[in-house]
Amino acid sequence: MESVRASLRAKLALVLVTSIIAVVGLATTVTMVLVRSPGPFQIMDPIARQIRLISQLAGSGGAAVATGLTFDPVPAAGPISPHLTESLRDALARTGEPLMVVVTRPEHEAHPGRVSDPGPGPAGGPRMTVSIPVSGRGWLLMPLQDLPPPGPPWMLLVGYMVLIAMGATAVALFAAAKMSRPLVMLEQAITSIGPDGNLPTLPESGPDEVRATARALNRLSARLRTAMESRMRLVAAAGHDLRTPMTRLRLRAEFLPDEERDQWLNDLEELDRIADSAVGLVREEAEPGSAEPLPLDRLVPALVDDLAGLGIAVRLGTVEPAWTRAGPLALKRALRNLIINAATHGGGATVEVFLRHEVPTVVISDRGPGIPPELVEQVFEPFFRVDPGRRQQVPGAGLGLAIAREIVVRCGGGIDIRNRDGGGLIQTVTLAPVPLAARAALLDQLTARAALLDQVG
Repeated sequence: MESVRASLRAKLALVLVTSIIAVVGLATTVTMVLVRSPGPFQIMDPIARQIRLISQLAGSGGAAVATGLTFDPVPAAGPISPHLTESLRDALARTGEPLMVVVTRPEHEAHPGRVSDPGPGPAGGPRMTVSIPVSGRGWLLMPLQDLPPPGPPWMLLVGYMVLIAMGATAVALFAAAKMSRPLVMLEQAITSIGPDGNLPTLPESGPDEVRATARALNRLSARLRTAMESRMRLVAAAGHDLRTPMTRLRLRAEFLPDEERDQWLNDLEELDRIADSAVGLVREEAEPGSAEPLPLDRLVPALVDDLAGLGIAVRLGTVEPAWTRAGPLALKRALRNLIINAATHGGGATVEVFLRHEVPTVVISDRGPGIPPELVEQVFEPFFRVDPGRRQQVPGAGLGLAIAREIVVRCGGGIDIRNRDGGGLIQTVTLAPVPLAARAALLDQLTARAALLDQVG
């Protein structure tokens, strides 16, 4: 659910970012098309007119001193800019008589990597020099501002779009988080569902969509709780009420002929088992019980010894130190049901205890006929039997696995059943682990209790 929520949030943010960038990019493109940058004629022609005017004034005398311009017998020193020189000469030719002006750059710009490079100077300062030939007076040197590069300002546009993308991403992530808040509430409600199927009551506050989601979840929780309680009461009442007519039938069966009495009594015993199992399943759903740390490497061997003493074909395999947290009576009942199921239908069971990736695991295996692959998912359904025709030969009501799974799930674990290579089944029970600190404290308590018992003895 977490990955689904993150994926949805990322998709929402991506849609918002794409939309914002597309709109801004389209608006910028339209603006650039409508408001075009000035062409070379529009830039160079006014400069050419100014240069021609200054050249005429300088040639007539007196203007050079007024404008602060100086004459030099040679053009300004520095590398010549061929492109600007040619463009300015063409503009002068278009606007009047041609002038063989020369545009040069400062000498330090020819070698920008040198340490002596003084840089471009203050912002807005002159970057180039125009040398204008003046008849009889030499070359008139005039500063010229650096001209913008021809064409659209692509670097400026790219930087502008990057800033828009960064801002749009921040806004989109915030908006996606707000939009997915009902999903977060739904995920939290689903993950907090207890083994009894009840949802916690959610506060109906916040924006409208959050309040609507909380209100719907609270109504769903109330309906689920009512349905669960009704089902529990119905099953418990049915199991309890069946006992009175079954008792009367058992008394009447005593007066039947011997050849019919045994069949009646067998049917009544099966009805007893079904009623007891149904009531037991409801009890496990209604009564969560108290959980406490349990050492599986002690609990499972003791349970195997008890069952073997009752004549059940079960043996103990590998046992590793492992702790879990569960109700001792409930966990014993679940493991007992699984072991008896394997020993009864598999001709014997082997029980092992492992600690796999810090997860306590109990593996129960047998060498029986197994289960058809298409029926494996149905084994935990109440009253399910692989072969309905064996109901009379094999005792039980078909609720053992359902009760076992109910208990294990309440303990924070799970049960996986699969066919074993070579025949038989493997029932893997994973349980909730106990932290190392709590485990060490329990071991210290057990050691202290054992020492106290030795002193008393």
